[in-house]
Amino acid sequence: MDLQTITKLMLSQDYKERMKGEYYHLLNRKENLEAVLKLWDSGKLTFTPDCPRSIYDLQMRAMNDYKAVLEARAKIEGVAL
Repeated sequence: MDLQTITKLMLSQDYKERMKGEYYHLLNRKENLEAVLKLWDSGKLTFTPDCPRSIYDLQMRAMNDYKAVLEARAKIEGVAL
């Protein structure tokens, strides 16, 4: 989903739509971080990160946890993601 559509969801007056926006924004950011880490692991990253890889791994773990929380909330609250 493109960021313009995600932003519209996040600005909705309906909390269920905002939750969808939050979820899809997270998926977008998670996908981008996964792409960077894949390049890093293959030695094809075009820049040298300042942070150690372990920090990025912590961020990915937090994103995965956050995703699981949003999915649990969505199921309980009847939000179709």
